[in-house]
Amino acid sequence: MKETVQSHSSRNLDEWLSYLESIHSTEIDMGLERISKVAENLAIEFEFTQVITVAGTNGKGTTCAFLENAILAEDRSVAVYSSPHIEKFNERLRINKQDVDDKAFILAFENIEQSRGDISLTYYEYTTLAALLIIMVEKPDFAILEVGLGGRLDATNIIDADIAVITTVDLDHQAFLGDNRESIGFEKAGIMRAGQRVVIGDKHPPQSVLAHAKQLNTQVYIRGVDFNVDFNELTHGWGWQSHNYTFNRLPQPFIPRDNIATAIMVLELLGINVDETKLVSLITSTKVAGRTELIAGHCKIMLDVGHNPLAARYLVEQIPLLSATKVHAVVAMLADKDIFNTLNPLLAAVDCWYMASLDMPRGANAEQLKSHISNSTNQILTFDNVIDAYKMALSQAKESDLILVFGSFFTVAQVKGFLN
Repeated sequence: MKETVQSHSSRNLDEWLSYLESIHSTEIDMGLERISKVAENLAIEFEFTQVITVAGTNGKGTTCAFLENAILAEDRSVAVYSSPHIEKFNERLRINKQDVDDKAFILAFENIEQSRGDISLTYYEYTTLAALLIIMVEKPDFAILEVGLGGRLDATNIIDADIAVITTVDLDHQAFLGDNRESIGFEKAGIMRAGQRVVIGDKHPPQSVLAHAKQLNTQVYIRGVDFNVDFNELTHGWGWQSHNYTFNRLPQPFIPRDNIATAIMVLELLGINVDETKLVSLITSTKVAGRTELIAGHCKIMLDVGHNPLAARYLVEQIPLLSATKVHAVVAMLADKDIFNTLNPLLAAVDCWYMASLDMPRGANAEQLKSHISNSTNQILTFDNVIDAYKMALSQAKESDLILVFGSFFTVAQVKGFLN
């Protein structure tokens, strides 16, 4: 028998989250039928705001963050819903760049519990509904929804967006989305609606994405067609052009340039001021925790939540920019990720590997990770946990070296917790 809302009324946020983890049989159970029924019971509607839904294999969080900063710079209000979090659950929803407090989540959870009846919800579905309820209370000018997995069947897709964004399409979550870019692209294209404005930031979008946009008669804006990026290898400066704007002197950013380029196209469609002076300010001030995040220490330390081949290829491009003598990589990953194709692009860039086990149901152990780079001639050490691996890397790294921590949100979260 389902517990009543009264039995939960005195629970704190951590107790609620533990409860949510227990009420559905599987962690990932894609589909919109369950959440749509509960959303209807809760009378969820978003007519009061402009909605931007962001899907993609990588780059969703940084694209959302840049849009958020640009909107706030115009003195407009904005909510951002994203997942997963790194250190604290409240990171998943922020209003005007402030994490929502425990009380708001608890009240939303109580409302959902009262309304869901016998409908079973996953942790992610439940927390997405809570975020939507809180946004309805706050009524910001803009709501940015980051897709959790795929797009077509993701919980965020119960909301019709004013602008749909697809950052990149690459291999990840193949068990749920398919084993090639065309099938994965089709799932991500599922956030599109008929006649909607759509921004595609992928340099080479799958035909499935373009075909779906055409079928729905969307107003599509494609990188390489409707907006372009050029990069100066000598100065590391770059430019951006659309049919209406040209910016030639943009600085090196802290987040991926490609995601900023996609976000600028969205800003143009929103009618938000995108003059070059403001863009430069936004580019030099936008940083995102856990995305090529540099930490002060006795040597260079970079934290990155990258966990798929596309993210690894991006890291390969970033490492030379830090001019490190040696690179020490602290790695822990989930076993259901494409470990081989995530680690192998980094073989030539990494001098010493510190493989760590993740102690969780989906976690890979250190020996599994090591087996995927058995062809490496460089040092490979294995550890029972991330912190022991990180401590060893710290003890081995010299001042001119780089410690790269990557492989999972869980990996970065553990190191950040240790540092704090």
